[in-house]
Amino acid sequence: QVQLVESGGGSAQAGGSLRLTCAASGYTDSPYCMAWFRQAPGKEREGVGFIYSDGSTSYAASVKGRFAISKDNAKNTLYLQMNSLKPEDTAMYYCATPPAETPGGAGGAYKFWGQGTQVTVSS
Repeated sequence: QVQLVESGGGSAQAGGSLRLTCAASGYTDSPYCMAWFRQAPGKEREGVGFIYSDGSTSYAASVKGRFAISKDNAKNTLYLQMNSLKPEDTAMYYCATPPAETPGGAGGAYKFWGQGTQVTVSS
């Protein structure tokens, strides 16, 4: 049974940093893609960062240059380093993976989701 458990959220001042962690377990095969999404109240869910099995990454335009997604395969852990935080980064952040053997990415379907971790950035 696949489980994704996020941690590391909290409060930060604008310009500050936070690092989110997602502990993954239960996969029989490593997913092609692991991703971070976020959703603020009253807004649509947004894909923030994606990392693929070959190590390549992609980001939403709103966070490019400020956020960095990475993973530790040995620890089955996904990370999101968030720097130069802005109040508009305030949201619930989720890690997610697509169904087995599907590419994921910004337009893909995602099957497995964590419970989310709240990030609040004050000005």
